[in-house]
Amino acid sequence: MDVNPKADFSSSPRSSRPAVFLDRDGVIIENRSDYVRSWDDVAFYEQALEALRLMRALPCAIVIVTNQSAVGRGIISLAQAEAINRRVVEHIRSQGGRVDAAYLCPHAPGTGSPCRKPQPGMLLQAARDLNLDLSRSWMVGDALTDVQAGQAAGVAQSVLVRTGRGATQLSLPEAARLGAFRVVDDLLALVPYLKF
Repeated sequence: MDVNPKADFSSSPRSSRPAVFLDRDGVIIENRSDYVRSWDDVAFYEQALEALRLMRALPCAIVIVTNQSAVGRGIISLAQAEAINRRVVEHIRSQGGRVDAAYLCPHAPGTGSPCRKPQPGMLLQAARDLNLDLSRSWMVGDALTDVQAGQAAGVAQSVLVRTGRGATQLSLPEAARLGAFRVVDDLLALVPYLKF
């Protein structure tokens, strides 16, 4: 599987623990209709940085799982996408937040890639790499595909934030056909519900 973990693993214990999986664009940084192509395109949600500071003390892994189809579409290289991901993690840490790992799927839609959400490949790979208990974990995203990936991976809770594409995704017919999932305004609004 072409999942690219290129991330920064913390020195936390390797016993089975839950995770909070976070989509990147639309949850932590602003979505761009023409893709995040360079560091100059990255704009952090301040509420997300505050949420990640608060989440630092949670007894779980915090893992970014992001589709980056700009790579598969030939807009940016895999090395560029990985470099942006690394800088996102570094910035979160510099602001007092915590991220234990970051995975990206570089494939374009329609390729049948097992790592591209709504497929659960990135979550399953992270669970293997980090010894995570998916049945006690959360998946947070701004798209129905994030919710679907969480459900397919068997996480305890899938969450849609209204930031990014979230508000418009809720009006799609597919939303009503998905199983139960939580909806919150943004990542910071979710923090009080994160219990392990």
